Amino acid sequence: MRVFPIFFDAQDLRGAANRRAAPRVILMLCVALAAAPDVSHAQQKFPAKPVRIVASTMPGSQPDGIARFIAQKLSETWGVPVVVDNRAGGGGTLAASPVAKAAPDGHTLLYVLPNFVITPAMQSSLPFDPVKDFTAVAQIGISTNILVASSTLGVKSVKDLVAMAHAQPGKLILSTSAAGSASHLSGLKFNLAAGIKAIQVAYKGGPESMLEVLGGRAHYHTGTLGVTLPFIKEGKLTALAVLTPQRTPVLPDVPTLGESYAEFKRPETSHGLMAPAGTPRALINQINKEVLRIIDLPEAKERMQTIGYVAAPTSAEEYNKIVRAQIESMIKLMRDAGLRGK
Repeated sequence: MRVFPIFFDAQDLRGAANRRAAPRVILMLCVALAAAPDVSHAQQKFPAKPVRIVASTMPGSQPDGIARFIAQKLSETWGVPVVVDNRAGGGGTLAASPVAKAAPDGHTLLYVLPNFVITPAMQSSLPFDPVKDFTAVAQIGISTNILVASSTLGVKSVKDLVAMAHAQPGKLILSTSAAGSASHLSGLKFNLAAGIKAIQVAYKGGPESMLEVLGGRAHYHTGTLGVTLPFIKEGKLTALAVLTPQRTPVLPDVPTLGESYAEFKRPETSHGLMAPAGTPRALINQINKEVLRIIDLPEAKERMQTIGYVAAPTSAEEYNKIVRAQIESMIKLMRDAGLRGK
């Protein structure tokens, strides 16, 4: 309980009646203060109600699985429900908008997907500012994207694919996920870095895009490791390079694209948690500490590795810098590709 000193000027207690009443007044004030709630303690209590994690992905997707695992572990620790609110669509804006407008009290968080840094590079007008309206909580990890080719194409390395593409400009077909997705931009960035002139076709999702390569209607593909891995193991797809800074333990013999092109030495996008701007720093640090503890659990690492994720936990301050750098990198990519004005 906080104690507040109370002072009385004896000259203000006029007359004998007032002097006799003064002790009773002081006693009543002390009782009232003792019964009053500790406001400072109440303000520090977190969480005070269920916590919502808004994610711009469909239920059952790989990112949704990671978000739900983290939510479950947070709920076990905090003793309140932590729910994942799936709001897919709009390039991530359907999920980010309500979080930007939420009270900055830690009870509403955004599960950040690649579209958080991609959409600002592709759309000049958004219902929120990805930098000013949010503050970082923690980076969670990096989705392992991979460059693969049809096994019937006959290429065994990135060098082989580039040589074939240069020999047949405009003939090879690259299939990716929807325009603006991490898959689409990874393929675009690879073609620019390698000087490849190819036909790039974007499909609704990763599985549809990959099926085009399996069916012989496209020649190479950039997508997630989790989707392509079964077909790589069956020999139907040839893994040429992973798009992560380090090689993946799932395919240790497959090089990183950064070994061939400096542009890929840093991850283009990542997954993490953001909170509304104005969330108290002490609260951000409290959530960050718990999220990092969860990511370090053996169960979490095993889940991530199984679906081709690389755990990459950071402080809130570091993640703020990462997100800003990723947005700038995406804007530059769009300009280099002629898809955004100067």
